[in-house]
Amino acid sequence: MASVYVDDVAKARAFYTDVLGFETRTHMDLGGGTLFVTVGAREGAQPDVELLLEPGQGPIAEPYRRSVREAGLPAIVLSVDDLRAEFERLRGEGVHFVQDPQEQGPFLTAVLDDTVGNLIQLAQPTH
Repeated sequence: MASVYVDDVAKARAFYTDVLGFETRTHMDLGGGTLFVTVGAREGAQPDVELLLEPGQGPIAEPYRRSVREAGLPAIVLSVDDLRAEFERLRGEGVHFVQDPQEQGPFLTAVLDDTVGNLIQLAQPTH
């Protein structure tokens, strides 16, 4: 499991499930407006990938997120089988890409905005 700090956990869950195609693995209300949410790849597609969508506010998370974003670095990198097809599908869903598909060494990559404060890189090996 890997943590991804987000602006809004509920909005992040909707984006990661409805748009990216993940499934909700855990959704617990801890009270006081705090949610514990994990999403993961659907069964049969890297089932060991699971993301904990964590509130991105706070003295550690906020400066970290801001620095990573300002540096143009992706918070996570997701492997895809057909990057160009996934790029077109996501663009059709209204996803904003900050980098269109391009070759980077042995990979084809693209970078999208997850709408909750992070950049996500999609990568496909070219060899």
